[in-house]
Amino acid sequence: MDFEPYRGELVAYCYRMLGSFHEAEDLVQETMLRAWKARDRYDPARASVRTWLYRIATNVCLTALEGRARRPLPSGLGAPGDDPGTPLTPATDIPWLQPFPDARYDMEARADMRLALVVALQRLPARQRAVLVLREVLQFSAAEVADQLDTTVPAVNSTLQRARAALTEVDDDVIAEPDDPGAREVVDRYLRAFEAADVPALVRLLADAVVLEMPPVPLWFRGTDHYGAFMRRVFELRGTDWALKPIVANSQPALAAYASDPDGGRWLHSVQVFTVVSGRVTSNVVFTEPQVLASFDLPQRISPDRPLPPR
Repeated sequence: MDFEPYRGELVAYCYRMLGSFHEAEDLVQETMLRAWKARDRYDPARASVRTWLYRIATNVCLTALEGRARRPLPSGLGAPGDDPGTPLTPATDIPWLQPFPDARYDMEARADMRLALVVALQRLPARQRAVLVLREVLQFSAAEVADQLDTTVPAVNSTLQRARAALTEVDDDVIAEPDDPGAREVVDRYLRAFEAADVPALVRLLADAVVLEMPPVPLWFRGTDHYGAFMRRVFELRGTDWALKPIVANSQPALAAYASDPDGGRWLHSVQVFTVVSGRVTSNVVFTEPQVLASFDLPQRISPDRPLPPR
Protein backbone atom coordinates (compact mmCIF):
# COMPACT_ATOMS: atom_id res chain seq x y z
CA MET A 1 0.00 0.00 0.00
CA ASP A 2 1.62 3.22 -1.19
CA PHE A 3 0.86 6.33 0.90
CA GLU A 4 3.58 8.56 -0.53
CA PRO A 5 1.48 10.13 -3.36
CA TYR A 6 -0.71 11.73 -0.66
CA ARG A 7 2.12 13.27 1.37
CA GLY A 8 2.02 16.73 -0.25
CA GLU A 9 -1.70 17.33 0.20
CA LEU A 10 -1.59 15.96 3.73
CA VAL A 11 1.22 18.38 4.63
CA ALA A 12 -0.88 21.22 3.20
CA TYR A 13 -3.88 20.06 5.27
CA CYS A 14 -1.90 19.78 8.50
CA TYR A 15 -0.34 23.18 7.78
CA ARG A 16 -3.79 24.77 7.54
CA MET A 17 -4.69 23.11 10.83
CA LEU A 18 -1.48 23.99 12.74
CA GLY A 19 -0.17 27.13 11.02
CA SER A 20 3.32 25.61 11.15
CA PHE A 21 5.07 24.04 8.18
CA HIS A 22 7.56 22.15 10.34
CA GLU A 23 4.90 20.72 12.62
CA ALA A 24 2.82 19.79 9.59
CA GLU A 25 5.66 17.70 8.17
CA ASP A 26 6.15 15.98 11.52
CA LEU A 27 2.44 15.23 11.87
CA VAL A 28 2.23 13.79 8.37
CA GLN A 29 5.16 11.52 9.19
CA GLU A 30 3.22 10.39 12.26
CA THR A 31 0.13 9.88 10.06
CA MET A 32 2.11 7.71 7.63
CA LEU A 33 3.54 5.65 10.48
CA ARG A 34 0.09 5.06 12.00
CA ALA A 35 -1.35 4.16 8.61
CA TRP A 36 1.43 1.66 7.95
CA LYS A 37 0.94 0.01 11.33
CA ALA A 38 -2.85 -0.19 10.72
CA ARG A 39 -2.70 -1.20 7.05
CA ASP A 40 -4.03 -4.71 7.74
CA ARG A 41 -7.16 -3.17 9.26
CA TYR A 42 -7.89 -0.88 6.31
CA ASP A 43 -11.29 -1.66 4.72
CA PRO A 44 -11.53 -0.47 1.07
CA ALA A 45 -15.29 -1.03 1.17
CA ARG A 46 -15.64 1.65 3.81
CA ALA A 47 -13.40 4.42 2.46
CA SER A 48 -10.76 5.19 -0.14
CA VAL A 49 -7.12 5.22 0.94
CA ARG A 50 -7.15 9.03 0.65
CA THR A 51 -10.21 9.42 2.90
CA TRP A 52 -8.75 6.94 5.39
CA LEU A 53 -5.46 8.87 5.54
CA TYR A 54 -7.30 12.12 6.15
CA ARG A 55 -9.16 10.47 9.02
CA ILE A 56 -5.83 9.53 10.62
CA ALA A 57 -4.28 12.95 9.89
CA THR A 58 -7.29 14.74 11.38
CA ASN A 59 -7.02 12.78 14.61
CA VAL A 60 -3.28 13.44 14.75
CA CYS A 61 -3.84 17.19 14.26
CA LEU A 62 -6.66 17.42 16.81
CA THR A 63 -4.48 15.67 19.40
CA ALA A 64 -1.58 18.02 18.64
CA LEU A 65 -3.84 21.06 19.03
CA GLU A 66 -5.21 20.12 22.45
CA GLY A 67 -4.51 22.92 24.92
CA ARG A 68 -2.63 25.05 22.41
CA ALA A 69 -3.06 28.72 21.67
CA ARG A 70 -3.44 29.82 18.07
CA ARG A 71 -0.44 30.82 15.96
CA PRO A 72 -0.76 34.56 15.20
CA LEU A 73 0.96 37.19 13.12
CA PRO A 74 1.90 40.46 14.87
CA SER A 75 -1.14 42.27 13.46
CA GLY A 76 -3.35 39.87 15.39
CA LEU A 77 -1.91 40.79 18.78
CA GLY A 78 -2.42 44.53 19.16
CA ALA A 79 -2.48 47.97 17.60
CA PRO A 80 0.03 49.02 14.93
CA GLY A 81 3.21 50.81 15.95
CA ASP A 82 3.65 54.54 15.38
CA ASP A 83 7.46 54.79 15.60
CA PRO A 84 9.49 53.08 12.82
CA GLY A 85 12.57 53.64 15.00
CA THR A 86 11.34 51.32 17.76
CA PRO A 87 13.88 48.59 18.64
CA LEU A 88 13.17 45.33 16.83
CA THR A 89 13.06 42.93 19.78
CA PRO A 90 11.95 39.37 18.92
CA ALA A 91 9.27 37.71 21.04
CA THR A 92 10.62 34.18 21.14
CA ASP A 93 7.92 32.93 23.52
CA ILE A 94 5.16 33.28 20.91
CA PRO A 95 4.53 30.36 18.49
CA TRP A 96 4.32 32.50 15.34
CA LEU A 97 2.48 31.51 12.20
CA GLN A 98 4.88 30.19 9.55
CA PRO A 99 4.74 30.48 5.75
CA PHE A 100 4.37 27.49 3.43
CA PRO A 101 7.29 26.98 0.98
CA ASP A 102 5.47 26.11 -2.24
CA ALA A 103 8.48 24.65 -4.03
CA ARG A 104 8.64 21.79 -1.53
CA TYR A 105 5.40 20.14 -2.68
CA ASP A 106 3.25 19.77 -5.77
CA MET A 107 1.24 22.87 -6.71
CA GLU A 108 -2.08 21.03 -7.00
CA ALA A 109 -1.99 20.22 -3.28
CA ARG A 110 -2.18 23.86 -2.22
CA ALA A 111 -5.57 25.41 -2.97
CA ASP A 112 -6.62 28.13 -0.51
CA MET A 113 -3.24 28.48 1.20
CA ARG A 114 -3.21 32.29 1.41
CA LEU A 115 -1.58 33.60 4.57
CA ALA A 116 -4.60 35.69 5.55
CA LEU A 117 -6.90 32.68 5.29
CA VAL A 118 -4.56 30.46 7.32
CA VAL A 119 -4.38 33.20 9.97
CA ALA A 120 -8.19 33.37 10.06
CA LEU A 121 -8.47 29.59 10.39
CA GLN A 122 -6.29 29.73 13.51
CA ARG A 123 -9.07 31.70 15.24
CA LEU A 124 -11.47 28.77 14.98
CA PRO A 125 -11.72 25.94 17.51
CA ALA A 126 -9.83 22.92 16.24
CA ARG A 127 -12.85 20.82 15.22
CA GLN A 128 -14.47 23.76 13.41
CA ARG A 129 -11.17 24.31 11.62
CA ALA A 130 -11.05 20.66 10.54
CA VAL A 131 -14.66 20.60 9.33
CA LEU A 132 -14.29 23.83 7.36
CA VAL A 133 -11.11 22.70 5.60
CA LEU A 134 -12.34 19.16 4.93
CA ARG A 135 -15.71 20.28 3.60
CA GLU A 136 -15.02 23.58 1.81
CA VAL A 137 -11.38 23.34 0.77
CA LEU A 138 -10.90 19.62 0.21
CA GLN A 139 -14.52 18.99 -0.84
CA PHE A 140 -15.15 15.88 1.24
CA SER A 141 -18.83 15.05 1.68
CA ALA A 142 -20.56 15.61 5.01
CA ALA A 143 -20.80 11.84 5.41
CA GLU A 144 -17.06 11.39 4.83
CA VAL A 145 -16.23 14.12 7.34
CA ALA A 146 -18.61 12.60 9.87
CA ASP A 147 -16.74 9.31 9.52
CA GLN A 148 -13.36 11.04 9.81
CA LEU A 149 -14.43 12.77 13.02
CA ASP A 150 -16.49 9.91 14.51
CA THR A 151 -19.63 12.03 14.57
CA THR A 152 -22.90 12.48 12.67
CA VAL A 153 -23.79 14.33 9.48
CA PRO A 154 -26.07 16.79 11.35
CA ALA A 155 -23.19 17.52 13.76
CA VAL A 156 -20.84 18.17 10.85
CA ASN A 157 -23.34 20.52 9.21
CA SER A 158 -23.88 22.38 12.48
CA THR A 159 -20.13 22.72 13.06
CA LEU A 160 -19.62 23.99 9.51
CA GLN A 161 -22.33 26.60 10.01
CA ARG A 162 -20.66 27.84 13.20
CA ALA A 163 -17.27 27.98 11.49
CA ARG A 164 -18.67 30.00 8.59
CA ALA A 165 -20.35 32.39 11.01
CA ALA A 166 -17.11 32.87 12.94
CA LEU A 167 -15.20 33.71 9.76
CA THR A 168 -17.75 36.32 8.72
CA GLU A 169 -16.61 38.32 11.74
CA VAL A 170 -13.25 38.75 10.01
CA ASP A 171 -12.90 41.51 7.40
CA ASP A 172 -14.19 40.19 4.06
CA ASP A 173 -11.16 41.64 2.26
CA VAL A 174 -8.91 39.52 4.44
CA ILE A 175 -10.67 36.25 3.69
CA ALA A 176 -11.69 36.78 0.07
CA GLU A 177 -8.44 38.14 -1.32
CA PRO A 178 -8.91 38.64 -5.04
CA ASP A 179 -6.55 36.83 -7.37
CA ASP A 180 -4.66 39.74 -8.94
CA PRO A 181 -3.20 38.47 -12.27
CA GLY A 182 -0.60 41.26 -12.16
CA ALA A 183 0.64 40.43 -8.66
CA ARG A 184 3.94 38.93 -9.80
CA GLU A 185 4.70 41.95 -11.98
CA VAL A 186 4.03 44.31 -9.05
CA VAL A 187 6.36 42.31 -6.81
CA ASP A 188 9.02 42.25 -9.56
CA ARG A 189 8.84 46.05 -9.62
CA TYR A 190 9.14 46.02 -5.83
CA LEU A 191 12.25 43.85 -6.19
CA ARG A 192 13.89 46.32 -8.57
CA ALA A 193 13.05 49.28 -6.31
CA PHE A 194 14.38 47.43 -3.26
CA GLU A 195 17.65 46.50 -4.95
CA ALA A 196 18.02 50.16 -5.96
CA ALA A 197 17.24 51.25 -2.36
CA ASP A 198 14.63 53.57 -3.91
CA VAL A 199 12.17 54.19 -1.08
CA PRO A 200 9.90 56.56 -3.08
CA ALA A 201 9.57 53.89 -5.79
CA LEU A 202 8.71 51.28 -3.15
CA VAL A 203 6.06 53.52 -1.61
CA ARG A 204 4.43 54.11 -5.00
CA LEU A 205 3.71 50.38 -5.18
CA LEU A 206 1.86 50.31 -1.85
CA ALA A 207 -1.83 50.61 -0.98
CA ASP A 208 -2.63 53.46 1.39
CA ALA A 209 -3.42 51.10 4.27
CA VAL A 210 -0.56 48.68 3.58
CA VAL A 211 0.48 46.44 6.48
CA LEU A 212 4.11 45.54 7.24
CA GLU A 213 4.85 42.91 9.88
CA MET A 214 7.97 41.00 10.82
CA PRO A 215 7.54 37.93 13.05
CA PRO A 216 9.16 37.11 15.47
CA VAL A 217 9.17 40.86 16.18
CA PRO A 218 5.67 41.67 17.56
CA LEU A 219 5.84 45.21 16.15
CA TRP A 220 3.87 46.00 12.97
CA PHE A 221 3.01 49.08 10.94
CA ARG A 222 0.12 50.32 8.83
CA GLY A 223 0.22 52.96 6.09
CA THR A 224 2.68 54.19 3.50
CA ASP A 225 4.30 56.83 5.72
CA HIS A 226 5.38 54.32 8.36
CA TYR A 227 6.32 51.76 5.72
CA GLY A 228 8.54 54.26 3.90
CA ALA A 229 10.15 55.45 7.14
CA PHE A 230 10.87 51.87 8.17
CA MET A 231 12.46 51.06 4.81
CA ARG A 232 14.74 54.10 5.09
CA ARG A 233 15.79 52.74 8.48
CA VAL A 234 16.49 49.31 6.94
CA PHE A 235 18.81 50.79 4.33
CA GLU A 236 20.56 52.90 6.95
CA LEU A 237 21.14 49.91 9.23
CA ARG A 238 21.77 47.12 6.70
CA GLY A 239 23.16 49.09 3.78
CA THR A 240 21.87 49.36 0.24
CA ASP A 241 23.62 46.37 -1.33
CA TRP A 242 20.82 43.80 -1.40
CA ALA A 243 20.03 40.93 -3.75
CA LEU A 244 16.51 39.52 -4.02
CA LYS A 245 15.14 36.37 -5.62
CA PRO A 246 11.49 35.77 -6.58
CA ILE A 247 9.96 32.73 -4.91
CA VAL A 248 6.43 31.58 -3.98
CA ALA A 249 4.97 31.04 -0.52
CA ASN A 250 1.35 30.19 0.34
CA SER A 251 0.61 30.44 -3.41
CA GLN A 252 1.49 34.14 -3.15
CA PRO A 253 4.39 36.06 -4.73
CA ALA A 254 7.34 36.26 -2.35
CA LEU A 255 10.95 37.40 -2.28
CA ALA A 256 14.05 35.95 -0.65
CA ALA A 257 16.18 38.90 0.48
CA TYR A 258 19.97 38.71 0.87
CA ALA A 259 21.75 41.44 2.86
CA SER A 260 25.39 42.40 2.39
CA ASP A 261 28.21 41.00 4.52
CA PRO A 262 31.32 42.88 5.67
CA ASP A 263 33.38 40.39 3.61
CA GLY A 264 31.54 41.38 0.46
CA GLY A 265 29.20 38.40 0.31
CA ARG A 266 25.51 38.26 1.16
CA TRP A 267 23.51 36.27 3.70
CA LEU A 268 19.87 35.21 3.65
CA HIS A 269 18.07 37.84 5.70
CA SER A 270 14.37 37.19 5.16
CA VAL A 271 11.51 35.74 3.15
CA GLN A 272 8.89 38.36 2.35
CA VAL A 273 5.36 37.26 1.41
CA PHE A 274 3.18 39.78 -0.45
CA THR A 275 -0.52 40.29 -0.90
CA VAL A 276 -1.36 42.35 -3.98
CA VAL A 277 -4.84 43.74 -4.60
CA SER A 278 -5.78 45.96 -7.58
CA GLY A 279 -2.16 46.48 -8.53
CA ARG A 280 -0.97 47.60 -5.09
CA VAL A 281 0.82 45.79 -2.25
CA THR A 282 -1.62 45.58 0.66
CA SER A 283 0.52 43.40 2.92
CA ASN A 284 4.13 42.33 3.31
CA VAL A 285 4.92 39.72 5.96
CA VAL A 286 8.68 39.52 6.51
CA PHE A 287 9.86 36.23 8.05
CA THR A 288 13.34 36.14 9.58
CA GLU A 289 13.39 33.10 11.89
CA PRO A 290 16.24 30.74 10.91
CA GLN A 291 13.96 27.68 11.01
CA VAL A 292 11.53 29.34 8.61
CA LEU A 293 14.28 30.41 6.22
CA ALA A 294 15.76 26.90 6.20
CA SER A 295 12.43 25.42 5.07
CA PHE A 296 12.74 27.19 1.70
CA ASP A 297 15.92 25.30 0.73
CA LEU A 298 17.65 28.52 -0.32
CA PRO A 299 21.41 29.19 -0.19
CA GLN A 300 22.19 30.63 3.24
CA ARG A 301 25.08 32.68 1.90
CA ILE A 302 26.10 33.81 -1.56
CA SER A 303 29.44 35.25 -2.61
CA PRO A 304 29.89 38.32 -4.83
CA ASP A 305 30.98 36.14 -7.76
CA ARG A 306 28.05 33.73 -7.33
CA PRO A 307 24.85 35.34 -8.53
CA LEU A 308 21.46 34.12 -7.43
CA PRO A 309 19.77 31.52 -9.66
CA PRO A 310 17.88 32.98 -12.65
CA ARG A 311 14.61 34.75 -11.89
